[in-house]
Order: sequence, then structure tokens, then C-alpha cells
Amino acid sequence: MWPEFEASKILRNMLGSNNLVVDLPNSTETMLELEETSSSSVPPSPITSKKYITDDQDKHKIFVGSWNVGGIAPPDDLNMEDWLCTQTEPADIYVLGFQEVVPLNAGNVVPGFENSKICTKWNSLIREALNNSTSKPVHEDKVGEFQKVLPVKKNRSSNSLGKSSNTFPHCFDCIISKQMVGIFITIWVRGDLLPYIQHPSVSCVGCGIMGCLGNKGSVSVRFCLHETSLCFVCSHLASGGKEGDEKNRNADATEILSRTRFSRGPLRNLPRKILDHDQVVWLGDLNYRIYLPDSKTRYLVQKKEWNILLEKDQLKAELVEGHVFQGWHEGKIEFAPTYKYYKNSQVYYGCDQKRKGEKKRAPA
Repeated sequence: MWPEFEASKILRNMLGSNNLVVDLPNSTETMLELEETSSSSVPPSPITSKKYITDDQDKHKIFVGSWNVGGIAPPDDLNMEDWLCTQTEPADIYVLGFQEVVPLNAGNVVPGFENSKICTKWNSLIREALNNSTSKPVHEDKVGEFQKVLPVKKNRSSNSLGKSSNTFPHCFDCIISKQMVGIFITIWVRGDLLPYIQHPSVSCVGCGIMGCLGNKGSVSVRFCLHETSLCFVCSHLASGGKEGDEKNRNADATEILSRTRFSRGPLRNLPRKILDHDQVVWLGDLNYRIYLPDSKTRYLVQKKEWNILLEKDQLKAELVEGHVFQGWHEGKIEFAPTYKYYKNSQVYYGCDQKRKGEKKRAPA
């Protein structure tokens, strides 16, 4: 299972310490960009599916990844270094979103449900992958923290973890980690950047059963890097492959944009809504499908006819019609549909003739 969707709102009127690089490390990931609506003297910068660069000063690379793990706990020996590209293209900040970290059964969708063990396990594996590449000591006292928002001190000689920013400058620490039922987001920052991160905040929106339970919805995170406000929205939208189900997904996205609220901060001058931030990244399992019969979809996947498949992509159609994510643009897609494989395989559900009576799921 690979990341299904990443989205990025990038405003082009930022200078100085607001400069940012958003890096999508491999071809399995896509990006959305929100157009600048106001006039600006700054010329548009080139956008690719790889990264966005505004200037040569104070550039920071952010890895954004999303993974629907299907309610399966990670094995103890799971190596995440390949996915995180720690050896080939290391980033400064890692934003990782997961969906279905627990099975979405009746016992798990009640409000306030959190599974400390599963989140601690994911964070431990992430910490090992990120800090293994630095050959620096790992701070074991932080491994057990699974739900936290760390208050980052304004004094730049120290950071929120109580360590000097120069002690282990290339080690990564988790600044924010939050679960809502199956949705889990965790953010890791390189040690020397910790003094420049302020005002972390979290907002959860449940859009599932009865329009409020947490089996579907979002966990959004806000923090400031230097003078730039960043917002990351990890979401799991409504499922369903029937005609008209896309409207439920559109409604979930609208609810998330409407209901997400962050704290105003001590001076009451921080952005509260998602689109008020300087930089916004939307990631997760959006559940949009392909407007083609199952057999036709599988045939085109086998032939790697990505362009033909994209012409029937449900999300693209909804974007064109202006039904959802108005003003956002999805990045280039050059990979196979990510939904839905058998565990630990590249075989789609419904392709194994030996599994009789199994529900077919068209690739999407």
C-alpha cells in the first residue's frame, strides 16, 4: 500500500524567512496547488510533482506521506527507510498521515477512542528510521509519547524538548502526534529547526457515522516555522463505489474546511481556519474512484494507460466541475491506482481466482 494522495496550497507572495520547499519524494505521490487569487509583484515559480522552490535562502524540504494500513498493526521489523527516503533524499521535516491504524469496527469509532499502543509502535518505527540514518543516539525517553502537542519555546537557544538545539542537530524529534479513531498524523522535525517552530495546535473533525463519529473525517495540525504558518490536513473521506457516492466525499471535504478551528494563540493573531494559513498540505485517503467498469479499469491498469484512466478519474472530474477543492490543482500522476491490493503484494482484490466468493474491488 502506497500513499494515495497529497495536496498542497502554495501562496506565491512569500519572501525572506517564509521560503519553503515542499518535496514529494517519489512518483507514487501527487500534489495539489491552490492558485494565488490576489495580485502580486512576485512572478509565479515553477511547480512540478517533485517540489516547489521560492528562493535560495532558508529553504526547507518537507516530506509528506500518506498510508492506509487497513487496520493492520505494523510488524516489529518493519523498515520504513525506503518509504521515507532517508538515505537518498533526506528531508528537514516529515509529515506522515495514516488511515485505519485500527480496524473501523463499532467498538473503535466511539468519540475519544485512542489506541496508545498502536500509535507508540508507529512512532517508534518512524523514530528508528529517521534517526538510524544520522548515526546519532536515539532519545528513548520520547519513544513512548503518542498523543502530544509540544509547546515550543520562543527562546531560540533551547527547544521544547529541553535540549540544546546543537546537541544532536541532525536527529529528529516528534513535535506533534495525534490520533482520532483510525486517522493518525505524526510530525517530525530535525533538531536544529526545533527552536524556530512555534504555536503547534491540533483540530479534529469527525464526519463518519451520524455525521460526527471519527471513523471518517480529519486530524489537522498547525504550527509556525520562522514566520510562516503551516497547516497539514490528514483526512479519510467517505467510501463507496456507487454512483453518487462522490457527493459524500465532497461533503466531507467541505465539512472539514468549515469545522476545523485552531487556537488563536497567546496574542490572538494566529490563523484559525485551514485556508487562512500561508502553506496548506492536504493528505490522506480521499476515496475517489474511477468512472469505468471494473473489467475496463483492470485492462487499462495492466496496459499502464495512466492518461486514459486519469480522464475518468472521479476527483479530477469533481475538480473540473467545481464541486470540491475549488482553486486547487492536482500534480502529475504517473503511477498505478493504489486501491486495493492484497496484503504484501502487488495484486489487486478480485484478481486471485483461487479466492472464491470474494468481493471485487475495482482499482482506484
